Parts: sequence; structure tokens; C-alpha cells
Amino acid sequence: MTGCVFLAGASGVIGRTLAPMLIASGWRIVGTTRQAAKAEMLKDLGVEPVVVDAFDAAALRAAVADARPDVVIHQLTDLPFGLDPDLMPDALVRNAQLRDEGTRNLVAAAVAAGVRRLVAQSIAFVYAPGPTPHGEDDPLAIDADGLLGVSARGVASLERQVLAAPLAGVILRYGALYGPGTGADTGWGPGPVHVDAAARAAALAVEADATGIFNIAEADGAVSSEKAQRLLGWRADWRVG
Repeated sequence: MTGCVFLAGASGVIGRTLAPMLIASGWRIVGTTRQAAKAEMLKDLGVEPVVVDAFDAAALRAAVADARPDVVIHQLTDLPFGLDPDLMPDALVRNAQLRDEGTRNLVAAAVAAGVRRLVAQSIAFVYAPGPTPHGEDDPLAIDADGLLGVSARGVASLERQVLAAPLAGVILRYGALYGPGTGADTGWGPGPVHVDAAARAAALAVEADATGIFNIAEADGAVSSEKAQRLLGWRADWRVG
């Protein structure tokens, strides 16, 4: 057995793809969901389920402590299936709050448990306007109006907290997801990424030595993922099976 990974957001679209990869590599996976109804699904994947809300700091801290993980993976989101446009405005506000407050609780729990590495989901489509393809050092659109600014500020908070913590922090800035469970069968928007390739990036980040921020998206001129290819060995065309 390689060790334990605490997978926060295990029942999400990336979590459901990522967990079997890690289990196949010998990791024990303790995975969270907010919904008790999804616990059985996680068991079927080989995950030890924990029903906990990331906004409940005490419960989350206890769950991480009980798992005694070597690595924590932050795949928490609060978005509607298929990114339903009628539901997205409210969801983006909730998601930004989760990236701020939920991340704070998860980082605190990880540090208290002596976790050595934390891999966190971010996004690659909130860069401020500027020359493309965007690299990881380009500024985010934190001063933008409307929902773009809300999302960018939530992302900035998540990234700042993870990278400032006393552990090895990795940020994966995913492009727009497509593939099974995402509601999109083909790539859409600038810098898309298939859910399999996105999950693969997290699996690689668990065992890599590299830390910092990595764009994870297909090469269409919007963002550069050269750093992830070079330091993580990631490929945009990787698929399960």
C-alpha cells in the first residue's frame, strides 16, 4: 500500500474518475461527499466514504484526522450538472465562497493532521486580458466586474491559501471540462480539457516532486500547459483505458 489520500469532493466528476486511478496505483482513498446518498457509489469505486460538508470546519478537521492521510486532494466544487446556464449565476457565487472558506477549512485540517502534500483544483479561464497563450505567472482577472471577478477572486483565495500553507502545495488550473459526466461531449471554450486528462493530472501531481501552479488544458492558443508537460509528465490526449 502506497499510503492514504484524502480526496475532498470524491463524488464529483473528476473525483469519480481520479479515485480508481489512485486505487489502481496502490493508494487507500478516503473520499468526501456532502450527500449520504452518494456514499454507496463511492464504496462501489473502492473509496472509503465520509459524508461531510467543507463549511463545517470541526467535522472536516475530524474527518481528515481520522483518515491520517499522506496527501489531500481538493476537488471541491458547487456547480450544477452540465453547467446549466439558468443555475450558473447563483452557483458561481456559491462556488467562489467554497473556494475561499471551504479551502480555508481543508487547509487547516490538512496542516493539523501533518499532511505532507496538497493538490488543489483551480481553473485556467479567469486570466486577466493580455497576450496569449497565458502562462501560470500571468495575472488573474481579480478586478473584473460581475461573475468573472467573483470567480477570479475565489480562485485567487484558494491558490493563495494552498501555496502559503506549510506543506507541498500544487495548483492545477483546469481548462473547461468535457467528457463523461460534464454535460459536454466535445471541447468547448478556450483551453478545454477532457475529464480523463484532468484526473490524470491530479494523479501525477500526487506522486511528483514538483510544486506550484500548473495549467492543465489542450493547446489551442489560450493557455500554455508546457510546464505541466515538462514537470508532471502530463499529456492532454491521455484517456482512461
